[in-house]
Amino acid sequence: MNETPKQPLDRAIPAIDVTDLTMAYREKPVLWDVDFQAPQHQLMAIVGPNGAGKSTLIKSILGILKPAAGRVLVMGHQYRPESQLIGYVPQRGSVDWDFPTNVLDVVMMGRYGHLGWFRQPSKDDRKLAVECLEKVGMVDFMHRQISQLSGGQQQRVFIARAFIQDAPIYLMDEPFAGVDAATEKSIIVLLRELKTRGKTVVCVHHDLQTLKEYFDYVMLLNARAVALGPVDEVLTPENLRRCYGGRAAFLAGIDEARLGRGADNKS
Repeated sequence: MNETPKQPLDRAIPAIDVTDLTMAYREKPVLWDVDFQAPQHQLMAIVGPNGAGKSTLIKSILGILKPAAGRVLVMGHQYRPESQLIGYVPQRGSVDWDFPTNVLDVVMMGRYGHLGWFRQPSKDDRKLAVECLEKVGMVDFMHRQISQLSGGQQQRVFIARAFIQDAPIYLMDEPFAGVDAATEKSIIVLLRELKTRGKTVVCVHHDLQTLKEYFDYVMLLNARAVALGPVDEVLTPENLRRCYGGRAAFLAGIDEARLGRGADNKS
């Protein structure tokens, strides 16, 4: 699998740079003057309470939703889907799993950006798709209809589809949602592999207890950007209360003394 981007990337600029982003639905603000930067070659989480605008932020970066105001730059430029700079893993609940297609075909869809819509996938493309399915432990299911898969298996397939895109940046909307503990651990291994290969991974995440173990960088979001930076610096009782209110310690499942500590088991 070719891991080298077609053009050299300037490591000095952020992978994603969002400035003064405002998004509204029917004139009701969902995101308000959001600023954040995702540094290159990091595992980054976006966390916040329900309705905080996390998925909206991801879709705004991708251009799926048009913001009311603000600017989004990807590798220093306005994002264009044809640039192949971003691999996207959507929320599992937003996908039509009854669509009549099998696992291998879903993964092959990730190659269309490289092939164009009028070129047929080659034997090499198919081989690459099989390799990506092997990475996520789904090669034995390649001819299975996606509707016949469990939630964790469906998530693995979409991660394989992102892998085959071979993008420098990956946006993942709750990749751990609805999966069992074993699948969650296997997914984080895959995300760390992406980082090792020089990729940037930004995930919408909901579990405060695993932030220090899984991620390097975090953004706390509640319509506005509450805090942004390395996990050990951002995950403080004060920042969590600003983001979640008085529920912060309860949601974290740990006492406030522990919130300020570094994660001894973080790799």
